[in-house]
Amino acid sequence: MGYNEYWEQIYSISEELNSLITAYWDDYSNLSSWQFWVVLFIMIIPLVILYFTVDRQRIFELFFFGFIVHMLWSYCDTILSLYKYFVHTYFLTPLLPYAQNMTTSLLPVSFILLYQYCTKHKKNFYLYTLFLSAFFALLGTPIEEYFGFVKFDKGLLPLHIFFIDVAIAYIAYWGTKFVLSLNQRSEKNK
Repeated sequence: MGYNEYWEQIYSISEELNSLITAYWDDYSNLSSWQFWVVLFIMIIPLVILYFTVDRQRIFELFFFGFIVHMLWSYCDTILSLYKYFVHTYFLTPLLPYAQNMTTSLLPVSFILLYQYCTKHKKNFYLYTLFLSAFFALLGTPIEEYFGFVKFDKGLLPLHIFFIDVAIAYIAYWGTKFVLSLNQRSEKNK
C-alpha cells in the first residue's frame, strides 16, 4: 500500500470511528443520561473547590504542578484508551471521548491541593501521594468499573493505575521543584 492509500484509509476509518463515537454518545452518554451528569459533576465540582481553596500567593507554582499532572495523565489515558487497556465509557462530548473529567479536573485538582498542603505544612509529599493514589486507583476505579464508567482489559488492573498515578505525581513534583530552583537561581543572579 502506498503513502496516499494509507492516508485515505486512515481518514476513512477515522471518520467512521468518529461517527460511531458520536452515535454511542447520542444513545448512552448524552444530556439525558444520569452518567453524563455524574461526569459533569466530577468535572465541575473540583474546579469550584480549587477556586475557593487555592493559595493565590503561589498560584503559578501550584497550577504549573497541576498542569504537569493534567498533561501526563491525558497522554497516559489517551494511550491506555487507544490500546483498550483502560477505557472510559461515558464522556462529556464525543469530541473528547476520553476521561477529560478526570484528567482535566479531579486528578490535577486533588494533587494540586495535596501539593499545596504538603509544601505549606512541611508534610511528606511522597507518603501522602501514596495514600491519595491508593484512594483513586484502589478504591475509585473499582467503583467506576462497578457502575460501568470504565473498563479494564488486557490484564490492566487498578494496581497498575496506582503505579501510574504515583509516577505522574512524583514527576510533576520533581518538575515543579526543578523549575522553582531555576527561578531561585535566576533571582540570585539579578
